Amino acid sequence: MMPTGKTMEAALNELRQAISSLENAVDMRIERQREQGEIEGEVRRVHADRSRLAQELDQAEFRANRLEEVNREVSRRLVTAMETIRAVLDR
Repeated sequence: MMPTGKTMEAALNELRQAISSLENAVDMRIERQREQGEIEGEVRRVHADRSRLAQELDQAEFRANRLEEVNREVSRRLVTAMETIRAVLDR
């Protein structure tokens, strides 16, 4: 049979190891939650950026279409003006 002092010391060592393991597990859990929070924040930022970029793209496409329409109208007017000038010069 073991002396009571050694049994108590062994039990205290096991308790210290269990507490240390628990502290490590808690630290790891806190770190994972912090990382998950950071990831979720990054995902929210990416979604916000995507939404903003999609809106900017829509606006750019609208402006490009509008410029194309204006360009066609200017081209049509230039052709009309050139035809008018040719008609005047041909008289």
